[in-house]
Amino acid sequence: MSPNDKPLVWLHGEVKTPPFSQTARLEAGFLLRRVQRGERLSMPHSRNMPEIGTRCHELRINDGDLIWRIIYRTDKDAIVIAGVFGKKTKKTPHEVIEVCRQRYRTYDS
Repeated sequence: MSPNDKPLVWLHGEVKTPPFSQTARLEAGFLLRRVQRGERLSMPHSRNMPEIGTRCHELRINDGDLIWRIIYRTDKDAIVIAGVFGKKTKKTPHEVIEVCRQRYRTYDS
C-alpha cells in the first residue's frame, strides 16, 4: 500500500474465500485498491447509492450466479465499508440500506 492510499475501514463484513470464490476475492481486492488510490469507479464496477448517504457506492463483484456487493463510502481520510452481501435481484434490499445507514451514523458520531 502506498502512503497516498486511503486506508480501508471495515464497519461490517469481510472479503474472504469462501464464501467468495478466489477469482471474486481477487477482483474485489483489485477494485478496492483502485478506490483507495482515489479512482472514481463507475458502472459496471460501481454505482452511486445516494439512498444510503453522500459519497456512498455499491461495488459490484460477479461470482458465477451470485453478484457480491460491497457498500462503501469515500471519506477524505479513508474508504469506509459498511457491508458485504450477496445479491441475486436487481434491487438492493431495504434492510441492507437501513443497516448501512445506521452503521454510518454510528461511525460518524
